[in-house]
Amino acid sequence: MGLLGNMKMHWHRLRDTRILNLHGVKVRTGMEDVPKSVRSALFKGTYEKFECDLVKQHVTAGAKVLEIGTGIGLVSLVATRLSGQGNVLSYEANPKMEATIRANYLLNGFEPNLRMKALTADGRELTFFQDQNILSSSLHERDIKSTTITVPSVAINDVLKEAAPSVILMDVEGAEVELLEIADLSNVKVMIIEMHPHIVGHDVIDGLLESLNAQGFTPAEQQHKTYLFTR
Repeated sequence: MGLLGNMKMHWHRLRDTRILNLHGVKVRTGMEDVPKSVRSALFKGTYEKFECDLVKQHVTAGAKVLEIGTGIGLVSLVATRLSGQGNVLSYEANPKMEATIRANYLLNGFEPNLRMKALTADGRELTFFQDQNILSSSLHERDIKSTTITVPSVAINDVLKEAAPSVILMDVEGAEVELLEIADLSNVKVMIIEMHPHIVGHDVIDGLLESLNAQGFTPAEQQHKTYLFTR
């Protein structure tokens, strides 16, 4: 993927590709739409590739999906294409991403079931560290230059009760520990989770993996920091 991916990236940059087809959906790739790092990963074909591949394998028509951390909307679009309009409920804490998510959904003829809020254990208002690079924006303060904003949140168990998902998709830059430690996952069959040991610590992630295993979730596949859990 390295050499081929770089060739694809340079080719798309030369063409100034504005819309790209990936995993059966279209996403906007203009410099005004996504940061440079995301644009490069999209052109290489590496952006959320493992997550999208897992979604294509495990999300079926009619499946109820809860996505926590939407980013540009690529993974949720792939899930929506497979499960059907309205079956993916997405939460995104970064208000800067709303226009991009909605534009990508419109490009594919879908309407996002999108809530611009964070999920927490208790529904408290919280601090969000908003970075120009959306990949680094987080609920955890990191050693990077960022803007601090306040965002609303919803208690995860309230959302789980309302949405009753069988599939959870999660990429929340370290907040997975707080959420998964208290979440009622009794109805969930599949989870695709990006873990962040570089933010919260390897020991913390190891403890979380043990907790999930005790609830019957087996790590069926892993690529880098992303896990597929099945039960």
